[in-house]
Amino acid sequence: MTEITVAPALELDKVLHMLAQKASTADAAEAAKVLTPSPYLQEVTHRLDETDDAARLMAGYGSPSFGHIKNMKNAWHRAAAGAMLSLRELLDIAAVLRTVRALCEWRERSQGVETTLDDRFAVLSPNKFLEERISLTVLSEDEVADTASTELATIRRKMRQATQRVREQLDNMVKSPTYQKLLQDPIVTIRSGRFVIPVKAEHRAQVPGLVHDTSASGATVFVEPMGAVEANNELKVLLAKEEAEIERILFALSAQVGEFADALSVQYDVIIELDLIFAKAALAYDMKAMRPAVSDDGVIVLRAARHPLIDKDKVVPVDVTLGETFDTLVITGPNTGGKTVTLKTLGLLTLMMGCGLLVPCGDGSRLSVFDRVLVDIGDEQSIEQSLSTFSAHMTNVARILKQADEKSLVLLDELGSGTDPVEGAALATAILEELRRNGARIAATTHYAELKAYAIHTDGVENGSCEFDVASLRPTYRLIVGAPGRSNAFAISARLGIDGALIDRAKVLVSGDDRRLEEVVVRLEERRRSLEEELKTAKELRRRSDEEGRMTREQLAKMRMEQDKLLEDARREADRITEKARLEAERLLDELEALRKQSRQGASAAQAAKTDLRQKLKSLDEARDPVKKAPGNSGYRLPRELKVGDEVLIFDIDKKATVLSLPDKSGQVEVQAGIIRTRVAVSNLRLIETKKTPQKPGSVARSMTSRMERTAETDLDLRGMASDEGLLEVDRFIDNAVMAGVPAVTIIHGKGTGVLRAAVQQHLRRHPSVKSFRLGTYGEGESGVTIVELK
Repeated sequence: MTEITVAPALELDKVLHMLAQKASTADAAEAAKVLTPSPYLQEVTHRLDETDDAARLMAGYGSPSFGHIKNMKNAWHRAAAGAMLSLRELLDIAAVLRTVRALCEWRERSQGVETTLDDRFAVLSPNKFLEERISLTVLSEDEVADTASTELATIRRKMRQATQRVREQLDNMVKSPTYQKLLQDPIVTIRSGRFVIPVKAEHRAQVPGLVHDTSASGATVFVEPMGAVEANNELKVLLAKEEAEIERILFALSAQVGEFADALSVQYDVIIELDLIFAKAALAYDMKAMRPAVSDDGVIVLRAARHPLIDKDKVVPVDVTLGETFDTLVITGPNTGGKTVTLKTLGLLTLMMGCGLLVPCGDGSRLSVFDRVLVDIGDEQSIEQSLSTFSAHMTNVARILKQADEKSLVLLDELGSGTDPVEGAALATAILEELRRNGARIAATTHYAELKAYAIHTDGVENGSCEFDVASLRPTYRLIVGAPGRSNAFAISARLGIDGALIDRAKVLVSGDDRRLEEVVVRLEERRRSLEEELKTAKELRRRSDEEGRMTREQLAKMRMEQDKLLEDARREADRITEKARLEAERLLDELEALRKQSRQGASAAQAAKTDLRQKLKSLDEARDPVKKAPGNSGYRLPRELKVGDEVLIFDIDKKATVLSLPDKSGQVEVQAGIIRTRVAVSNLRLIETKKTPQKPGSVARSMTSRMERTAETDLDLRGMASDEGLLEVDRFIDNAVMAGVPAVTIIHGKGTGVLRAAVQQHLRRHPSVKSFRLGTYGEGESGVTIVELK
C-alpha cells in the first residue's frame, strides 16, 4: 500500500482546496489538490518536519517569493532540440531564473538555521549569466533590445536615419502650399510598411507615385511619392535585415537556454515542491495549527482539537483519546450535539497529518498513522445528521468488515440505526465485536442504551458523551470521555411543557434494565461533575501557589540584586575615598620632601610627618579589606606575655607568624608571616610553645646565621621617598637580605602615580642579585608592592 483511500465524507478535498489557494504557482496548486495521505511513519514524519521547518523560517524571515512562474519544461526542451523560442517564452524562462536566484538569496539570510529543506535549497543554483542575457536581449514579448547585438544596433541606427529622411521629405510635401490643396489631411502615414501621404482621389494624377491603399469611401488614396520610393526601399531592406538579425539572436539565445534544460527542469521541480511546502506552512498559520507527535502504534490523543472547516470563531474544541487504555470509543448524546463533528475531526486530522499538514489542536496532541481510514458517516452533504438508509449503512459496514485490520481506523456514525431498535442494537454490538477481533481502532456514535451498557461492561471499550445543557436545552459540544451520554428525553419534554403525570407514566413503562442503566448514568454524571469541580479548584489552588512562588523568587532575586548593588556602591565609594586620601598624602609627601631639601632643621620634622602618613595609609588599606574574625575568637588568653621572636598562630586566617615587636598601646602586634609583615590584634594571636634544643659544639656558625635570619628585614617601605633616594634604599636593603640568606623580599612603593614603582622595577631588572620580581596579589598589597625573588 502506497497511500490511504480517502473517504469523501471526511471532506479532505476541501482542506486541500484551501491549501491550493495558498500556492503561488499553478503546478503547486494542482499538486496540492491531488495530495494523498501516506501510511508510512517515516514519510509522514519527514513531511511534517518539512512543514514545521517552513513555518519556523516564515516566522523568522518572512515568506519566500515564488513569483507565479509558469511551467516552461516544454520550451527549454524544444530549445535543447534546436528550436527557436518566442520572446514570451524567453521572458517566462527569465522569470524562473529570477525565482531561483530570489530563493537562494532568501535562504542565505537564514543560513544559521538548519532545516530539513536544506537539501532542496542546495539544488537551486542561480544562473545570473543566462538571466541577464535574456533580460538585456528581450524588453517585452514584442521587442528585442538594441543592445542584443552590435549588428542589430547598427541596423536600427540606419533605420532611424532612413525613416528620418523619408519623413522629412514627406513633411516638406505636406507643408508645401502646392500640395496642401491636393491632400485629404496634412499628415504622413504608413501603409504596407511604407510611408505614404493621403491624396484626394480627384487629384491622384497630380501627385506622381505609387498607390498602396484606398480609403473605404474611395475619396482618399494613399500615395507613395516617387521621391520617397528609394528611401522606402532602403528602409524595407533594413527591416528585412533587422528581422534576420533578431532571428539569429533568438536562435543563439534559445541554444543557450537549451544547454541548461536538464538543470532547469530539476530546479523547477524543486521550486514546485518548496512552493507546496510553504503553502502548507501558510495554511497552518491561518488555522493556528501545530505539529503533533506521530507514531504508528494506533494511539490518538487530541487536545483542544478543532474541525478546520468550521468557522474558527464558532468551533468548540474537543479532547479525544483512543488506543491508550481502550481501542473502542462509543459516543452517545443528543442529535446536533456534536457526535458526528467529533468523528469527522478525528478522521480529518488523521488524514491531514498523513499529508504533512499541521493540525489545529493543542499542545500534547498525538496522532498515529494508519494503512486505512474506513468511514461510514452517512450523507456527506451534512455534518449534523445522517440521511442514508439502513441498506446503505450496511453496504458500507460490509466493506469495512472485509478491510479492517490492526492498522485501520474505523469511524461509524449512528451504528445500527434505521431498523428495529432491538435488532439494530444487537447488530451494532456484533459489528463492534468483530472489528475489535480484527484489531481495528474504532470510534462509533449511537443512541442505543445497549451499546452504553456494552461499553461499561467490556474491557477495552469506553463510553463518551456529548454534553447537553438541560436548563438551556442547548448542546455544549463538549466531548466527555469516560461517561455515557443521557438521552435527556424526559427532562427536555418536561422543560417544553409536557405534563408531569404523563412523564411519570412514561418512566414506569421503561424497562427495569433501562431504568437501572439510566440511574447509573445519572450517578456517573453527578460524580463526574463533582470531580470536575474538585479538579478545577485544585488547578486554581496550584495556579495561585505557582504564582506566589514565582513572585517570591522574583522578590528574592530583586533583593539579591539590590544587595549586590549596595555592596558594589560601597566598594566604589571606599576606593574613591582611599584614592583621594592617597593622592593627598602623595602631595603632602612631595611638599615635605621639598621642605627637607630646603632646610636641614626641618628634616627631622619631615621624616616624622612622613612616618605618620605612611602609618595612616596602611590603616586606610586595612580599612578597605578588613580581615573577618573567625568564630570562637573571644575565649582565649595568652599563657604569658609575648616576646620578640615568639612563634604565634594568626587565628582568623590559620597562618603561622613570628612576633617582631611587642604590643603597642592599641593592642596591635607586628608579626612576620612568610614574606608578609603586618599588624594583628593581640587577641587574634595564639602562642605556639616550642621546645629549645641544646646547642651542640661546633654550631656557632649556624647560630650566627639563624640570628641574622631573624633580624634581617624582609620588606622595605619606600612610600614618600624620591626616586633616587628610594633606589639607594633598595640597594642597601637587597644587600642585607642576600647576606642574611632571605630568599624573597617585599618592596612597598604604593600605587600613587606609578612613577616610583616604574623606577624601582627598572632598577631591579639590572640588579645582579635579583632573580625575578612581580607585583603583589590580593592580600599582598596588589600593585602597591613588588615581590622580589633573590638569587
